[in-house]
Amino acid sequence: MNTDRIKRLGLLPRIIVSMALGIGAGYIFPEWCARIFITFNALFSQFLGFIIPLLILGLVAPAIIEIGNRAGKMLLFTVALAYAATVLAGLASYATGAAFFPSLISPGSDMAASGGTEPPAPFFTIEMAPLMTVTSALILAFTLGLCVAKFSSHGAMRNVLSDLRQVIVMVIRSVIVPLLPLYIFGILLNMTISGQAGPILLTFIKVIGVIFVLHVLLLAAQYAIGALIDGKNPFKCLATMLPAYFTALGTASSAATIPVTLRQARAMGVDKDVADFTIPLCATIHMSGSTLKIVACALALMIVQGHAYDLGMFAGFISMLGITIIAAPGVPGGAIMASLGLLTSMLGFSEADNALMIALYIAMDSFGTACNVTGDGALALIVDRFFGDKTRTKLP
Repeated sequence: MNTDRIKRLGLLPRIIVSMALGIGAGYIFPEWCARIFITFNALFSQFLGFIIPLLILGLVAPAIIEIGNRAGKMLLFTVALAYAATVLAGLASYATGAAFFPSLISPGSDMAASGGTEPPAPFFTIEMAPLMTVTSALILAFTLGLCVAKFSSHGAMRNVLSDLRQVIVMVIRSVIVPLLPLYIFGILLNMTISGQAGPILLTFIKVIGVIFVLHVLLLAAQYAIGALIDGKNPFKCLATMLPAYFTALGTASSAATIPVTLRQARAMGVDKDVADFTIPLCATIHMSGSTLKIVACALALMIVQGHAYDLGMFAGFISMLGITIIAAPGVPGGAIMASLGLLTSMLGFSEADNALMIALYIAMDSFGTACNVTGDGALALIVDRFFGDKTRTKLP
């Protein structure tokens, strides 16, 4: 019964509790006890490193196959538009963070001032070498996805990739997500012992505030552009889409919000056929809110730890991120899980950095999803301008 109650508590509350317990345990646990959890973290980190390339392959390739099944100019236009919106959101997030984070977060000084001691080492670790690199997994996913979509509608390879996706989703839901609170508990325990927990938590609060403001500004910009292109009032359009925003805020699921998003897009005056095509597709491929969050959190962590960064580094990261997370909706924590490999390979993140990214991302998961699905309406307006029925009566 107690286990069932914990499961019903939800992932975010469990992570918040695990963070609080990890900080408290860092002050009272003897070294031998702390090393037990640090050993678990070392093993879990190795497992994550092993599974991430398979996760990318298992999620991205089937998503590309599904998109490739739907031919036509409207598909190509919508995919290009969603990708451009996602990349621009990431670049805007980087520009804002680069401009304001250094004044909000002292680069490296908070961590240095915290002092602390050397954290205990794990009792042992087991190397779990990945079958391929993250880049290799992305290339293979694209190659298989595009080729299978082209030559096979019911082939064996399509079935293999579909089954692989189900395996990966099962691993995420049954293994990774349930163990995340324990993993984050160990990370905060370790950071408390080394004196880094305080500065990091202070950074969390500042970053969450900035990201919320960025989400509001992003939606305002998207609807200003979308409504202008489709000849509508942006304020009325955004107000019409608010039910979709609040539904996503409650469900934290793009897929679960599709019926509401679809209804509100039609209420804005988007052509029915355009809405029926664009909204479900964008729920899978348009990830502006998620990308904005990941970029801002990654930049903040790099600044607080004094790591070097530049526009070129983040431009490459954002470009790859917009592709990697297209299959994330519907998978718990899918966007941040799919991005872990890029964070490690392109930004040089450590296992502790990745754990903090997971905690930060999940803390704002509902807001990112709400931003994604509400932005889908703005993209539908743009698609409607070029592909909608021009003879219909438009809303004022």
